[in-house]
Amino acid sequence: MGYDASWNSIRTHELPQWFRDGKFGIYTHWGIYSVPARGPNGTWYPYNMYRPGTPQHDHHRKTYGPPEKFGYKEFIPMFTAERFDADEWAELFRDSGAVFAGPVAEHHDGFSMWDSSVNPWNAARMGPKRDVTGQLATAIRAQGMRFMVALHHAENWWFFNHNDAYDTTDPKYAGLYGEPHDANRSVDDLPRDWTRLTRPNRAFLDQWLAKTREVIDGYQPDLMWFDFGIRFIQEHYKREFLAYYYNAAREWGRGVVVTYKNHDLVPGSGLIDLELGRFSNMTYNEWITDTTVDDGEGWCFLTDNTYKKPTEVVHYLIDNVSKNGHLLLNVDPKPDGTIPDQSQQILREIGKWLRVNGEAIYGTTPWMAYGEGPTRMEKTGGFTEGEKLVYTSSDFRFTVRDDVLYAIALAWPEREAVITTVWEKLYPQEIVRISMLGIDGDLRWTYDDAARALTVETPDRRPCDHAYVFRIERRRPFGGQQGGQP
Repeated sequence: MGYDASWNSIRTHELPQWFRDGKFGIYTHWGIYSVPARGPNGTWYPYNMYRPGTPQHDHHRKTYGPPEKFGYKEFIPMFTAERFDADEWAELFRDSGAVFAGPVAEHHDGFSMWDSSVNPWNAARMGPKRDVTGQLATAIRAQGMRFMVALHHAENWWFFNHNDAYDTTDPKYAGLYGEPHDANRSVDDLPRDWTRLTRPNRAFLDQWLAKTREVIDGYQPDLMWFDFGIRFIQEHYKREFLAYYYNAAREWGRGVVVTYKNHDLVPGSGLIDLELGRFSNMTYNEWITDTTVDDGEGWCFLTDNTYKKPTEVVHYLIDNVSKNGHLLLNVDPKPDGTIPDQSQQILREIGKWLRVNGEAIYGTTPWMAYGEGPTRMEKTGGFTEGEKLVYTSSDFRFTVRDDVLYAIALAWPEREAVITTVWEKLYPQEIVRISMLGIDGDLRWTYDDAARALTVETPDRRPCDHAYVFRIERRRPFGGQQGGQP
């Protein structure tokens, strides 16, 4: 039997094993907004360029002229993507260790990055004149990865300033800017005062559903990611979408994932996503972070982007996995389709680390404790990345696979690693041997009841950068069979 459009039915859908094992994915914010390449948060350039008093509005007037004369649509011919190579992107994503990858298929700006029959404002007809989503789907799957799309088109309802001074209220451009409503409202009212905005009308909701179905039918994504705009989508439309997608996946014979934020879907109907944040403790249900290679101010290519250190991103992944989470990392292609060198370096460093230590990430589960150490998060949830943590050699994270426990040191322990949680939760008779991933041979260890700690001698060289994995092989401590007599 298939799914019907009720929460009772939809909540029976389970996360597929490929996702639970995969842990790590990549997506790209790349679109018209990549042309002006101006922050803060460059993907919101089309929002701010029409709002006097914002840095992007001032930049727009100085660089391109007043938005009354140079509207957002004028950037489309400048978005040529002449150096875009889907195969090169896919190869880079594979080398990073990502298990799933794909594009933002439409951002708040209403420009579809696929060959759409329901939205004429799309990359196959304008700008690149290429089916970007389709080319990436083919290339990513050819590398053995799962294909994802991110859809932000629910935000288009309120995203543009529908002021009569601008082209945003011209009916000819409603396919891009959305149907004008709340016209000539005070800038201060939009969009944060949600209760005072007009609700999306039926035409908009029908278009939202038509776009999601077109992507499902055309590209069969393995994961669909949604931003906070779906809070404004009427409930029946959300249920119809989920039932349609989950039923399509059953016909394909594949497991799929839908992500959402806050409480915009019913618990258990999809996977909760935290933007720019993570949980401070291990959770009962799985979750995912979406973050970006830059410091959180860009999201798309900016001429003055600043970037995270590779170590920060590797630690992000480790910490999430230890707490029952996953990581989705954004990269920022340039308007011509090339990926900045800084972004490539971060991805290659993650891949280099995973080639040595992936055994401690892929296919693992959380343990009975996520970790230990003096460095603790004071904040939890989304938008907490501003709290920068510097880990010590006493900070560990744990994952487990079958009878192997992985204790991941987030900084290099000189001479020896001292782990108290393992002493608390393992009998000494359980431990068969201890080694370090990337180093041949066993390591010497002691169980110190007086110090209440497992102490492991550190190898004389480091096998990698960023973090170091002690591999602890275990067995049933007193012999016998599970559930039988010892």
